[in-house]
Amino acid sequence: MRQFPPIARSLAEPSAASPETGDLPVWNLGDLYSGPDAPELQSDLARAAAASKSFAETYRGKLEGLAKAAKGGDRLAEAIRTYEALQDTLGRVMSYAGLLYATDNTNPANAKFYGDAQERVTTISTDLLFFTLELNRLDDAALASALETPSLAHYAPWLRDLRAMRPYQLSDEIETLLHEKSVSGRGAWNRLYDETLGRLTFEIDGAPVPLEAALSRLSDKEAAKREAAAQSLAKVFEANIGTFTLVTNTLAKDKEIEDRWRKFDDIATSRHIANCVEPEVVAALVDAVRKSYPQLSHRYYALKAKWLGLDKLDYWDRNAPLPASDDGNIPWARARETVLSAYRGFTPQMADIAERFFDKGWIDAPLRPGKATGAFAHPTVPSSHPYVLVNYQGKTRDVMTLAHELGHGVHQVLAARQGALMADTPLTLAETASVFGEMLTFRKLLADIRDAKRRKAMIAGKVEDMLNTVVRQIAFYTFERRIHTARREGELTAEQIGKIWMEVQSESLGPAIHLGPGYETYWCYISHFIHAPFYVYAYAFGDCLVNSLYAVYAQASDGFAERYLDMLSAGGTLRHQELLAPFGLDASEPAFWDKGLSVIRGLIDELEREE
Repeated sequence: MRQFPPIARSLAEPSAASPETGDLPVWNLGDLYSGPDAPELQSDLARAAAASKSFAETYRGKLEGLAKAAKGGDRLAEAIRTYEALQDTLGRVMSYAGLLYATDNTNPANAKFYGDAQERVTTISTDLLFFTLELNRLDDAALASALETPSLAHYAPWLRDLRAMRPYQLSDEIETLLHEKSVSGRGAWNRLYDETLGRLTFEIDGAPVPLEAALSRLSDKEAAKREAAAQSLAKVFEANIGTFTLVTNTLAKDKEIEDRWRKFDDIATSRHIANCVEPEVVAALVDAVRKSYPQLSHRYYALKAKWLGLDKLDYWDRNAPLPASDDGNIPWARARETVLSAYRGFTPQMADIAERFFDKGWIDAPLRPGKATGAFAHPTVPSSHPYVLVNYQGKTRDVMTLAHELGHGVHQVLAARQGALMADTPLTLAETASVFGEMLTFRKLLADIRDAKRRKAMIAGKVEDMLNTVVRQIAFYTFERRIHTARREGELTAEQIGKIWMEVQSESLGPAIHLGPGYETYWCYISHFIHAPFYVYAYAFGDCLVNSLYAVYAQASDGFAERYLDMLSAGGTLRHQELLAPFGLDASEPAFWDKGLSVIRGLIDELEREE
């Protein structure tokens, strides 16, 4: 069942408009439910509750006998199909509650609805918990024999991934306790974090603005405005750092307790299992990126300081636009056409799917107080369709973000055919479609530029995006590892967390950036640290992977689009080795990551040659 980081608002919100960006779409969640009090939502919950109890009465304690019985494979497959349908129903409820919360997480009604839905779904799903636990206790030989039946063989990828957790599974009683307490434990701390962040305002030009608008000012052309925004962010972060420190300490300890009980051998083992990726592959990626810091981020930011006429960049200059950049306001209609044109140039099918998001109300674009920061694509459930959230402000980077999230959306639409249990893609591969969508859009924009200075600015902007996706995310992963390791020795103060943050950022960004006072608090708004520990390396994995994929496409495009769409359509049924084999790529090879990093190096080389 898809859970969702808490975050929502009224379905009847009108579109926001401005002379700079034009009308911005607000999503229509009516395809899920007509409202929080919709009769069909209450009916789904009641039906799921009754069906879950009936399912438990039918199958609890009987799976071993079922697997060994005549036609055991067919009977197990029938049980899994019933379980899958229940997951789809419960996932629909939580998707709706989560998306509504994402629209305005400061609305008390939305917060209550989300909390109530989470409690109700957790209670219902407790009756289903036995099923995966018992499947994992099945004898290997008995399951292998049952899997010879075609109906059960369909679910072989799901069973494979489920049984990866087999060595770490606890008793049914403890698993049930962890499941039920997740609402009042980890889930509650996630909500506290989101609602605290959602209520923060920052003084910009004498007026309070939400976090997303304040962060956007760090890309303003005027240095004074960037500095003022940075200082405002630091001031508010510092005023709330106690809460963020408590949340971080509590969740790190909560994870340590569960990791210890499950006997995980590393703080990131659970993430690697969920991502279906080998620890040594992640270690090779991290090692390759960290060794490349001098040739990537250090070298680029030294160049940027020179372009801006500075000895060193202040931290608020890191994303400053270059003097030659043309980053005027891009109307929503042009952003739409840019992304769809780039997708269509690759394959019409990709553009046709992406176009549905615009035409059918599947995108929420305006900034609003209380709205979730950043951007995401939520797959919801296969019986419905995905939704995309962005905070569109009319900049080139916003267009790239739109391309990124629509890449996710296309992937989720294609993968939905695999059903509720196998549609979800491991995070490492989930980022592949999004980053590929960005690359297509970048190449489209670059091809339309004839002016040398604008071309240089566009390439520089792409380098910065890639550094943010690769270097910054691996630095985040390094930070998380250090925090979770240090937390095992005792509670961390805000000063200790800030010190680790500054050390990791200094290592990754290099000597050309001055990390002045105030920056030590900037770790607190990175929500991935709270919602999805160790998620962040997936971005670097996806970027390097896409760089290698795009090189294959550039060298031999015939048939590439078909193979690429087949890869996306596989959902979670195939591991990275199987997905990449048709392209002649293997992420387990030590030299693989350097191929991806060489693309970034090559773009920086090009910028240096133009000096």
